[in-house]
Amino acid sequence: MTQATWLCSRSALPATIDNRLASSELGGAGHLGLWLGVLLLAAVAAPGCRDDGTASDAPSSRRHPLRITTTCGMVTDIVRIIAGPRANVTGLMGEGVDPHLYKPTRNDVKRLMEADIVFYSGLLLEGRMTDTLTKVATAGRPVIAVTAALDEQYLREPPEFAGHPDPHVWMDVAAWSQCVAHVGESLAAFDPEFAEEYRVRAAEYRQELGALEQYARDVIATVPESQRALVTAHDAFGYFSRAYAIPVRSVQGLSTESEAGVDDINRLVDFLVTQRIPAIFVESSVSEKNIRAVIEGAASRGAKVAIGGQLYSDAMGAPGTYEGTYLGMIDHNATTIARALGGTAPERGRLGRLSVATPTPSALGASP
Repeated sequence: MTQATWLCSRSALPATIDNRLASSELGGAGHLGLWLGVLLLAAVAAPGCRDDGTASDAPSSRRHPLRITTTCGMVTDIVRIIAGPRANVTGLMGEGVDPHLYKPTRNDVKRLMEADIVFYSGLLLEGRMTDTLTKVATAGRPVIAVTAALDEQYLREPPEFAGHPDPHVWMDVAAWSQCVAHVGESLAAFDPEFAEEYRVRAAEYRQELGALEQYARDVIATVPESQRALVTAHDAFGYFSRAYAIPVRSVQGLSTESEAGVDDINRLVDFLVTQRIPAIFVESSVSEKNIRAVIEGAASRGAKVAIGGQLYSDAMGAPGTYEGTYLGMIDHNATTIARALGGTAPERGRLGRLSVATPTPSALGASP
């Protein structure tokens, strides 16, 4: 498929390279103008374009398995599930990798350029990959933000990030389910020969997500109201907070590139001591340094605050484990949070598949 044909037919993919990517993630208004110009050129130069924006000369059959490259683990997981046996999916970021700070290697760029189609999370989560994604897209590769189909009214825009949305959408299972649907439709449009397979797998997986969503809602609701506060290393749990009705506080902001100051730590210490919160949480992809400072600050004021466990925020667990899947990641987080804060949840999670039994406040040495 030529670049002109692809850019013409890409409108069949819901918001493939959407305005958010064109105007901000691909470098601002200059790149937006570039894309508009290319699109106009494609519309004139590609005679196979139909009125609906799809390409009449699009191949009815592609070479399989497709080569798909993805960015962070959460995206890799859902794309691999929806693509099934029709694709080899290569994820660039592994266990414990912080997507905010990730810079693509030369091999990463090669994998992206050799892919048939690329999926990434979007909303500037992979901020340091912007130039590389631009390069891949301008080379004619379909580059798809899985969050592109979300209604902009739904996205969080914390005051300190005015004008820029919170990218941690996967923390709300219902929202991530919409992203799964977008992946399914995108693959169906790109590879119409197996469109029905992609749609069926997406629908089946969304049913699993529905059960996970209900579980998270139920177990968080068991946390006593007086202790229902989620304190973490950085502000990755805003969507989780909104979806499951648990206020969240963090030491750092949305991006781990920000630094926590003494005032930030002192404010959290005041909150923990005043509210008698029994536990706070570290994250698998973020340094524990600031959380340790908060615990020490609380201890200096006579309050015993435990580490309630490690949560998965910007990266999933080890490959090959249940926690190394999106389902396991959220199951682990909801179960760990509920049990550490005095709620009720099965020791090994929704399906009894968690690798390590989650502790209770008494086991952590904190008083609920």
